[in-house]
Order: sequence, then structure tokens, then C-alpha cells
Amino acid sequence: MPSPVENKKITFIINPRAGAGQAAALEQLIAQYARTNNAELAIRHTESAGHATLLASEASANGSDIVVAVGGDGTMNEVARGLVGTDTAMGIVPRGSGNGLARHLGIPLNPTQALASLFKSEELAIDVFTVNGKLSLNVSGIGFDGHVTNLFGVKSGRGLMGYVTVTIREFTAFREFEVDIRSKEFTIHRHAFIVAIANSSQYGNNAYIAPTASVCDGLLHVNLLKKIPLYRMDFLYDFFAGRVGQSPYSEILETAALQLTTSEPVSYHVDGEPAGTSNHFDIVLQPRALKVLYPSNVKRVV
Repeated sequence: MPSPVENKKITFIINPRAGAGQAAALEQLIAQYARTNNAELAIRHTESAGHATLLASEASANGSDIVVAVGGDGTMNEVARGLVGTDTAMGIVPRGSGNGLARHLGIPLNPTQALASLFKSEELAIDVFTVNGKLSLNVSGIGFDGHVTNLFGVKSGRGLMGYVTVTIREFTAFREFEVDIRSKEFTIHRHAFIVAIANSSQYGNNAYIAPTASVCDGLLHVNLLKKIPLYRMDFLYDFFAGRVGQSPYSEILETAALQLTTSEPVSYHVDGEPAGTSNHFDIVLQPRALKVLYPSNVKRVV
């Protein structure tokens, strides 16, 4: 089967701050793969927040068939903003700390392997959604995870251990909040510690917040989590075992659009990036709005 990038115009957008070094070697490898597949290649580097969106939009307008995001979840989100609703497909070479969408799609986390996979991939139209107008591809959250993300966003150290450190420090003080949730299918009132809105199955690092979620099922999987008693911290294992939905501390709802109103302003995040606070959230799915490339050897439903 011919490569989907063979004889195509392809732009790589690289976040030079993501990942650990070896940028020059990676670019040489990109050029090598492009030559082998007779692809017309352009490489662009991001310079500031939001720059990837501008670069992706320009690449699409200038005829790129594929735009590849090289970076973490934030870079992927920015590139997607410039491509949603267009015929230009997004490729992914993950170089972040969580890589939730890449893991869900079965894209290798090693950059060299991801590149090899990219040039032997298939195209898939996936759902995306917005939270108060902000685009989300993977998982967004309201409550404790938003609080931690907002705090973590101002720290210089990234990575799983840094996130765990902030989480442990803040867990005891953060309290459940009241939330009214309305959709076409239900109207409910709950006390929640986290409201996670999932398009794909995991936050990243194989922590599954919505194990049965699919990026092309036309649904959002909304996980309402209660605060876990300290004596039940074994519950955290359920995230990595894919059993979170079976816990009495979890309630998962499915819908394509919902509105949430909280009793007070609550922190939230969008695809792991801090988004501030609000007490009202409009969340809307956009079905099959973004074309992505994923490995052709991934057999499971994505």
C-alpha cells in the first residue's frame, strides 16, 4: 500500500522546547523520509504560544496536504486549531510528557519510530470538541485536575513526577463542588471533585479516564469523579488498569453536547493546558472535524 505522504506536500511544525534534545538529528531523519517518499517538505519552528496555529493555518492555505505536529499535547492542540474543518490532515510525532492522544491512536512515543509509522499510516476523521470556545482533542477537565494543571502550568519543571508532586500537595485542601449538568439526554445535580470530558480514552501516561471512549463515535464521555478517601488511594490503580468506570467514585455519562454550571468559579484545563476559572461551561462536540494520520498496523477501534 502506498504511503499517504508519498508525492504529497508536507509541513512539519516543531516545538523546539518539547522533548529532550536531538532536534538536528530528528530534522535530518525527517528530510530522509521525505526524500524516500518523494514528498515536498517544509519545516517550521514555533517561537511562542499560539504560533503553531498560525503556522498550521498558513501551511494548509498554501496547499500542504499534511501538517505534522512535533511536540507535546499543547503543540498538537495548537496545530489542530489551524486545521479543523479543512482537508489538510494532521500527523503527530509526540515529544511531550503525557501524549494522551498519541497513545490513544497507537502512535509510537519514540520520535524515530513515530516518523517511521507516520510514513506508513492511514487517514482518519476524528471528533473534536470545544469548552467555552476552546478547542479540545483529547481530555479536558473541570475541578481538581484543572486546579492542579493551573498550578503546574506556572512551574518550570514538567513531567509525570512534577505533576504527581503538585497533586499530592493539593489533594487534601481541594473540596468537592456543586455542579448542574444539562444535555439533551439528562439533567442532573451532583457534587464532584473532577468533571472530566473525554474525547479519547486517557489523560496520558496510560492513565485511563474514559476506557471505552473513541475519537470517532460522535460522543463525549463525561466522567464525574467524587473525592477519594485517603484510605482508598488504591483507587488510583484503576486508572492505569482501565477500570475507573467500574468504581463507585466514578459516574460516566455519554452525550454530544452539555452545559455545566458550578456553585462557584472552578479551575479547568483544556488538553492539559491551564484555562483559568469559570462557573459556566458550554461543551460541544464537532463530529469528524479533523483529519489525522495514525499507524496502519493499529487494529483496534480508535
